[in-house]
Amino acid sequence: MLCGLAAAAAAVGVGEAVAAFGRPAAAPVLAIGSTAIDLAPTAVKEWAVRSFGTADKTVLLSGILTVLAVLAAALGPVAARRRALGILLPVGFGALGVWAALARPDAGPADALPSSAAALAGAAVLLALLRRRPAPPVRSVPQARAGDGQGRADDGGDAADDGRTDGRGGERGGEGTGTAREGSGAEQDSEPDPDQDTDRERADGHGPDRARDTATAAGPDPAPPTRRTVLSAGAVIAVSAGLATGGRTLSDRRNDVTTARRAVRLPAPARPAPPLPAGADLRLPGMPGFRTGTADFYRVDTALALPRIDPRDWALRIHGLVDRPLLLDFDDLLALPLDEFDHTLSCVSNEVGGPYVGTTRWLGASLPGLLRRAGVRAGADQLLGTSKDGMTIGTPLDPVLDGRTALLAVAMDGEPLPVEHGFPCRTVVPGFYGYASATKWLVDLEVTTFAAHDPYWVRRGWDRTGEVRTASRIDVPAAFARVPAGDVTVAGTAWATHRGVAAVEVRVDGGPWRQASLAVDAGPDVWRQWSLRWTGAAPGTHRLEVRATDAAGAVQDEARRPPYPSGATGWHSTVVTVV
Repeated sequence: MLCGLAAAAAAVGVGEAVAAFGRPAAAPVLAIGSTAIDLAPTAVKEWAVRSFGTADKTVLLSGILTVLAVLAAALGPVAARRRALGILLPVGFGALGVWAALARPDAGPADALPSSAAALAGAAVLLALLRRRPAPPVRSVPQARAGDGQGRADDGGDAADDGRTDGRGGERGGEGTGTAREGSGAEQDSEPDPDQDTDRERADGHGPDRARDTATAAGPDPAPPTRRTVLSAGAVIAVSAGLATGGRTLSDRRNDVTTARRAVRLPAPARPAPPLPAGADLRLPGMPGFRTGTADFYRVDTALALPRIDPRDWALRIHGLVDRPLLLDFDDLLALPLDEFDHTLSCVSNEVGGPYVGTTRWLGASLPGLLRRAGVRAGADQLLGTSKDGMTIGTPLDPVLDGRTALLAVAMDGEPLPVEHGFPCRTVVPGFYGYASATKWLVDLEVTTFAAHDPYWVRRGWDRTGEVRTASRIDVPAAFARVPAGDVTVAGTAWATHRGVAAVEVRVDGGPWRQASLAVDAGPDVWRQWSLRWTGAAPGTHRLEVRATDAAGAVQDEARRPPYPSGATGWHSTVVTVV
């Protein structure tokens, strides 16, 4: 078992170390994990996001390492008997890693090297440790005394002729019909006849012959590992852990863009966003602020290894159904007039009342302006964005050009984009969920049609348009909170991006709907806070519900539906206890 674990550890450690000198995402565990995300059914992905939230990637990688460790522990004893079978684990792990790495959209031939090195290292360590183990012990098998029937008498006669004795001075003759014993009658009466027992065991299918057959079929048991083997395996595991950690650290340092990000000097916006109106942020205890801090802004994507792009190496190609294809570098982008605006971004995987929504101030170049500069041709209906890691996001083209503020964003909350949120450039298009509007680590924009290209999520069954549904949420009081009897403040947020929120209603225990007070409207592209004073709250357990109406007059859908395929619907509710 220990030899198998050491071999698996060596494979992982060497794979990480080799990947540090190439592309970090080509490390075997990351490559296998990324491919697992791509191949996982939508229901599994939604369950992972729902169950583990933003820790889903950590859970996935931990699961891969756990499965590898279990297989290694199980195959270790097998390898001690049959080495050819034992090396299947490191070779299979390496082959799977090579396939997964080369299957990535942005893969190159060099991406096969980390997993290939991992397979070689795992196999070499396993064979080396097995050579240190002692040879298996030879099992001693009792031999049959003689044949059955007349043959025993013949053998017995031979024995008598040879003068063999039974150790008490009496000669021992043949078995069966030819048996003869000498000595006292007491000895004959008290001594059991071993030959009779042997005959009985053979008749029952047991005895020495049976033992010999069983030993031959099973093969020799592997000898237990020596102290030297245990120490060697432990040393290999420790060194491999150091290799994996060192490889990941080296990879982070070699691909670190922190200094380059800090060096970015954001120009002042040509069209700054207006100040947040007084009264738009209710600032109630327990309520989230109107703007979401960058550190608290949700992140839901498929990237196990974050793409790290030095802005000096970044370029954006705009092509496809356009008259004048464009190629921009980062300096070109910053030289354009930049717009600033507040926008509420939400994830389609957000359950009713969920946390995957946030509001921040974005800064970037006008996306419609660049598309008009390129000259969009008739018939185009999709803007297909591609990220550095090959992710594709498709946005309906007409809404991008209808006058809304759509950006090639370079900053959020007054700072260059964080790496996890798309540095150095991403798209932001209000009115759509992130899966249909927010290409992070953007490197390519193609003007095309939905008939010609299905983006990543559409190929997996998600709605092609991705329009944000009207939603509302109770933030105060928290679920299962205990509140004092009397007057209770109920408050929360509602959003209907690019349509705006016109009304919010609350009801208690299925009673009549009551109009909530709305915070000052900060625009249709951001959420709107609301509050209600629940008067005369009586002791006991109560259920609160909320619903919103958008500016077009459409009331939030009551029917509960899961996020797949076009966003969750239903009224958010919470249970509180009045004491």
